[in-house]
Amino acid sequence: MEYMFSSGFFGTRAPLFMDVVTLIVAVLPLLIFGGIMFAKKGNYKMHAFAQNLIYVVSVIVVIYFEYGVRIGGGFATFASDTEVNYTYALFVLVFHIAIAVATFFYWTLTIIKANKWFKADVIPGEMSKTHKLMAIKSFVGIIFTSMTGIWVYISLFI
Repeated sequence: MEYMFSSGFFGTRAPLFMDVVTLIVAVLPLLIFGGIMFAKKGNYKMHAFAQNLIYVVSVIVVIYFEYGVRIGGGFATFASDTEVNYTYALFVLVFHIAIAVATFFYWTLTIIKANKWFKADVIPGEMSKTHKLMAIKSFVGIIFTSMTGIWVYISLFI
């Protein structure tokens, strides 16, 4: 797993794994939006497939990220070379984690309920309004998670 800590492709001090994860986090809202477009066009099976795939890949990416951070020495190690004040960087990280964790649990609930309702044939249908509201909240959380994740990256490596 040494490759994880080779130089990244953004031209910063960040290791490769951090650049890979940051790129995925940055495009995640666009991928989600693409999945939403399937539903807008009435292709609900493809919408469900895309959203489930994006969710599973996102969980794998987070596990990969956490592994890299842990074997890389943790936040303190990555923060030790930055010119940003440690307290500020820690605040940004905690803020990001709070949003990301809340979003993850709500997104998980949204996915579970959507799969249940889709199998029960109530979306599209009687549960569509509820699903759409849950999905919008999840999407907003994902956008904020993406933005704050990029903020953490900038704070530590630029």
